[in-house]
Amino acid sequence: MEIVLASRNKKKIAELEVLLAESLGGSVKVLSLDDIGFTGDIEEDGNSFEENAMIKAKAVAEKGYIGVGDDSGLTVNALDGAPGIYSARYAGEHGNDELNNKKLLAELSEKADRSAAFVSAVACAFPSGEKFTVLGECRGEILREYRGDGGFGYDPLFYYPSLGKTFAELSMDEKNAISHRGKAMRAFALKFGEYIKKTDE
Repeated sequence: MEIVLASRNKKKIAELEVLLAESLGGSVKVLSLDDIGFTGDIEEDGNSFEENAMIKAKAVAEKGYIGVGDDSGLTVNALDGAPGIYSARYAGEHGNDELNNKKLLAELSEKADRSAAFVSAVACAFPSGEKFTVLGECRGEILREYRGDGGFGYDPLFYYPSLGKTFAELSMDEKNAISHRGKAMRAFALKFGEYIKKTDE
């Protein structure tokens, strides 16, 4: 069976394939947008992580494939959930980690509550019209200065109390075990496995 992750990121493709293999024994091959000749960008104009993930999944399902989409970001309690779905372009320029982190620190400079959560939504849409969404979350807090050299995005500022480290200080295995994306992808793999079993009956 083939499914298409609405992404061109090879690391994401490989990660999903590994997680699906854990629950389904390698019976599912994960393709990318490039693999199916999908050109152009998918406009993510939803109002939540779940909506944006489903927009991506549906764009693939409309081409006749089982589509999987994901969307994730950082939500900060003292900022009423910001940066949220705008996490990648919080400071105005898409994907500029340094500017995004600087803006986050500035916005929190006078705030006592620094609790936050990384959130990831994974959506699945079938050509038949059936669909589902799962959510993964990892709670922590925002530090006042950077720690660690790994990761990307807000990882150097996101502190995970249980391990006493920021996401940028975690090994890949440590991060995958507790991260929002890891949780969401595992939840997706489980639910997708249940769907496959149901359709096989």
